[in-house]
Amino acid sequence: MDGPGTAHYYIATSESPTDDRARVLKYGRTFFVFDRLGDVQTTGMGEQGLFFEDTRHLSGLMMLLWGTRPLLLSSTVETSNFLFTGDLANLDVSRDNEVVVPRGTLHVLRSRFLWKNCCYEEIVFMNHGLADLLVPFRTTFAADFADIFEVRGIHREQRGRRLPAELGERSLLLSYEGLDGAVRRTYIQWDTSPHHATERELHYDVKLRPKEHACFCLSIACNSHRPKQSTTYPRAISAARRELETVGDSFPRIYSSNSRFNDWINRSIADVQMMVVGNPEIDYPYAGVPWFGTVFGRDGIITALQSLWLNPAMAKGVLECLAEKQADRVDARTEAEPGKILHEMRLGEMATLGEVPFGQYYGSVDATPLFIILARAYYERTADCQFIQRLWPNIEQALRWIDEFGDADGDGFVEYRQRSARGLVQQGWKDSNDSIFHADGTIAEAPIALCEVQGYVYAAKLAAAYLCRFAAGSNKAAALEVEAEKLRAQFEGQFWCEELSTYALALDGNKRPCQVRASNAGHCLYTGIASPDRARRVAETLFQPESFSGWGVRTVASSEARYNPLSYHNGSVWPHDNSLIASGLAKYGHKSQAGKIFMGLLDLSSMVELNRLPELFCGIDRRPGEGPTLYPVACSPQAWAAAAPFLILQSCLGISIDAERKRILFDDPYLPDGIPTLAIKNLRCGDIGVDLMLERRNDSVLVHKAGSPSAIEIVTIVS
Repeated sequence: MDGPGTAHYYIATSESPTDDRARVLKYGRTFFVFDRLGDVQTTGMGEQGLFFEDTRHLSGLMMLLWGTRPLLLSSTVETSNFLFTGDLANLDVSRDNEVVVPRGTLHVLRSRFLWKNCCYEEIVFMNHGLADLLVPFRTTFAADFADIFEVRGIHREQRGRRLPAELGERSLLLSYEGLDGAVRRTYIQWDTSPHHATERELHYDVKLRPKEHACFCLSIACNSHRPKQSTTYPRAISAARRELETVGDSFPRIYSSNSRFNDWINRSIADVQMMVVGNPEIDYPYAGVPWFGTVFGRDGIITALQSLWLNPAMAKGVLECLAEKQADRVDARTEAEPGKILHEMRLGEMATLGEVPFGQYYGSVDATPLFIILARAYYERTADCQFIQRLWPNIEQALRWIDEFGDADGDGFVEYRQRSARGLVQQGWKDSNDSIFHADGTIAEAPIALCEVQGYVYAAKLAAAYLCRFAAGSNKAAALEVEAEKLRAQFEGQFWCEELSTYALALDGNKRPCQVRASNAGHCLYTGIASPDRARRVAETLFQPESFSGWGVRTVASSEARYNPLSYHNGSVWPHDNSLIASGLAKYGHKSQAGKIFMGLLDLSSMVELNRLPELFCGIDRRPGEGPTLYPVACSPQAWAAAAPFLILQSCLGISIDAERKRILFDDPYLPDGIPTLAIKNLRCGDIGVDLMLERRNDSVLVHKAGSPSAIEIVTIVS
């Protein structure tokens, strides 16, 4: 029993416990990061706030009852990622050392969602006491209009100016004029007139009889234009839910007899959809929240590849967007070169002014060959020849970039070097400054040829050769196949490290191999550039204790000089990296090892909040009975982390969808021990859907159609 009647045995609660976990909402170019109570805190990592187009429009938000933050009972975000709800209660309210309002007398239900650049919030109070309550309720606001790069830690010598706040009876307008001349506005509206209001807070005295409730709604709009009257909370939530329902059909339903798997897959689908919904770039997944809530070339392509067998529309959206933004001139400031595919796009003040080069930035060595790889994969999945014909000029430009700019010294390998003083030093997916190094720990000198990039180029040339049927003809296809084979032979000769049983991380500017055991070599299996025997040895190396943490493959083996399990790229574990490695393992017949990665990440998903895989986590060895060690500033959700299970599952099943022949092929399907049965409902092949049931029987997997008959042919190959 716990109440005032238990006298000195009563557990007093005068402060809300500290909380360092965040909740995330996203819609289009707007995202909101806040604590589990629904407040925006200025302490901790400082990443919380309401952001729109790379600007923080709300940097402080707090609810106070009787002058203190309420007590958190629980909070969550719907599986669909649409609605945040928090159940809160009052703390003990004391007067003259006596509790006059016991903890839990007042229940507060706080709900919030984003829609069309606006946050809608509803707060419902319920008096569960036996006496009337007078609740002093305050909501405080702050808007610093910080650029996302300021929030990330970059200091600016000068900033724009705050414009005078405009306070109305039921609204507050906060504005900032940037050095770029743009005015950014935060418009707060409420439905109930407060007893007192300033540009920083609203004061209410909420009167509640026993069992009575009261409801307050407010909206927070972010806009560069002078805002209009926003719609009401009920109308907005109805319209937003209708929109969400249309998006929900973009993925088939996947479920198994393993409830942990179901939770993981459902969250992953919802997270990928959240990174797409509302974006002006149709069907393009933004990279991650909070730091990468925008278009990234590499991230978008890899997410589309991971998701392709389930949702090909995303691949088309990514290809269309990146083709439109493909570079057509040389610009050292943005690292642009004709034919090169975009790395990153930003809309904030610092990007507009050129204080950071990322307004439309091309410092990515791998996005261009990956673009071609995705084009082929999309065609095989959809047989959309008209789209590929339209895309062919962009593919040709990408091939030209590979040969003329990517291989600037003509040695046969694609390299990179930093051309902009403010750009990225390292331009592969591991883009930390210290991520490419030699065995003794010294940083490799540019230009740098990464091992996985040569694999991407190899696969890209074969992909382009395959697609030549729509434009360039057989002569061009044959030439590309010869170029690919020449690259493969040269790669084997210069990248293989016999004593390490793996491929070198990279070649430096003097063509010296970086003899480092790293996860990059696993990507060489994904692209097929590795010989079968060496692929086997790479697989063995990746699963040595130095490389496999128990949760997944580390970016760098623990035996290497710069290994640090707490670092961003030199010993951490990345889900997307592991998904590509697992896919490569499966292609060379090592499906049980791919399944080991699958089960490691499945276990991890059940030990993290909301079953959501973060961008990365620390590479510390897995300890029995303990969860993973999380990386403190990882994006969560992150698109390619969310989509990782899709690619690993596809790899284990050996599933490919041949739209030309209207058939689904299972090549030596495999299900890990933890997944005895699997159902896939409404998997689309063209305009036809099919339901599938898979069942593990000893060492084999049976595949058969379920539900109504379908014209799709199912083919199973067993080795």
